[in-house]
This record gives sequence, C-alpha cells and structure tokens, in this order.
Amino acid sequence: MANTYTQIHIQAVFSVQNRECIILNHWKDELYKYITGIITRNNHKLLAINGMPDHIHILFGLRPAQSLSDLMQDIKGNSSRWINERKFTRGKFSWQEGYGAFSYCRRDLPIAIQYIENQNSHHKKITFKEEYLNLLKEFEIDFDDKYIFKPLDIDYVVPDGTK
Repeated sequence: MANTYTQIHIQAVFSVQNRECIILNHWKDELYKYITGIITRNNHKLLAINGMPDHIHILFGLRPAQSLSDLMQDIKGNSSRWINERKFTRGKFSWQEGYGAFSYCRRDLPIAIQYIENQNSHHKKITFKEEYLNLLKEFEIDFDDKYIFKPLDIDYVVPDGTK
C-alpha cells in the first residue's frame, strides 16, 4: 500500500517439542539458512538467528503485509517438514506449540542481536525456561505458568529402548 511506513522488529523464541535437545551442530546452520529463506521469501528482513539444541531465537524486521502468526506458522511448519524429510532426527521432529514474540525499537537492536549471538554463553548460566520466563517478565507479558511448556511424557523412551 502506498504511503505505508513501518519499523517493526520482532524477536521470536520457540522450543523443540518437549524441550528435547535434538538440534545438532552438524545441521543447525542448514536449519538457520532454511528459516532465513522463509523469512526473506516473505519479504521480511532477518537480523539475527541462533539457538541451542532445544530452542531458537530469530530477530527480524516484520513487514505488515503478513501477520506474525502466519509467518510463525510458515516457519515452524515448513522447517519441521524440512527436518523430517532430511531425517535429521530419529523420530518425528516438531516444535513446541506456541512461541514468544517480543518487539524492539531500532536503538535496542544491537543489544538484541548480541544477546541472540551469545546464546552459548547465556545458557552456561541459566536454563531455557529461566531465560524464557525472564523475557516474559522483562516485557511485562501476563502468562499462566501451566501453559509455558508442555510437560515431558513420563514414559519417554531413551535411545537404548528403555523407559
């Protein structure tokens, strides 16, 4: 639309189903490139992407032609399908339901980018759940703790076949 000017910067954060640590170093860069392609194909601008074996952070400039929820559905659905087609995991890969989305003004982008780039050092000090709860509190987002993470199944089968 003519004469529409926006500056919308979003950090999206989401985890692997059951917070399993299955995003491995030997394919995570390919995953990040694939997600970058989804973002740019939808005419958004990637600013930073990084994560840990159990979750991912993406900072991007959002164009108002697409809703955040539609973009997140595209990213999570297509990246799950892509991971499964390449058989990067032993079982079916999926992302945890939902996501966190946090908006930033332009002057705070360098801080957000540095934070995302330094995920390894952050997680030597705090867990993902602590990080996520800190973000929700910092951005003053009301939440119900029982909906933050789906609980792990009690009958989880470990790789050697035992429960």
